[in-house]
Amino acid sequence: MRGRLCALMMILTLTLAACGGEGGRGAEEMMLETREKYLEMTDCSGHMDMTADYGRRVYEFGVDFSWTKGGETTLKLTAPENVAGATAHISKGETALEFGGAMLETGPLNSAGLTPIDALPALLGYAREGYLAECALEDWDGVELLHVTCREAEKPPGEGTEAQLWFVPESAVLHHAEISDGGETVLQCKFTDFSLTLQTAAKG
Repeated sequence: MRGRLCALMMILTLTLAACGGEGGRGAEEMMLETREKYLEMTDCSGHMDMTADYGRRVYEFGVDFSWTKGGETTLKLTAPENVAGATAHISKGETALEFGGAMLETGPLNSAGLTPIDALPALLGYAREGYLAECALEDWDGVELLHVTCREAEKPPGEGTEAQLWFVPESAVLHHAEISDGGETVLQCKFTDFSLTLQTAAKG
């Protein structure tokens, strides 16, 4: 077990070699700790206010969510009003939601096929295993947040798909996040009541 943990820490440290910018070594250490927590996470839950921007069309959703490692992602819409209360259970690999026989689908946001339905699994995927390009400590209305940029390793900034993640350093909970495609922001999520459970805590 100790050998596996050491190997994991070495891999994370090498990944963080690309992480720099304002905040310096402190930000890198916080990101190392944050990623380790997301790798250990067994479940999480909370609420997110999501904006999906298609250019000529913009959709806004309120979503209560729960996610279980290796299990289902449950989404309950709280807004807009005409679909509030609708609940969906998503299994791995599904990209469309069905509510009582009525399909809710706004279409892909980027060339990779990302839809608003995929937002939560995609953001958790970046937190767990995305390529860490930059990290820094930033002030957000008087609160210090850890800002992490994940992008496609082979592409320069502003090209391809990028994710911007802001974490509360001590708890590692997501505060807000954005996904962009070709330099244009296509998805924004603001989180509240975010909580996560770690494997070590569950065992205890």
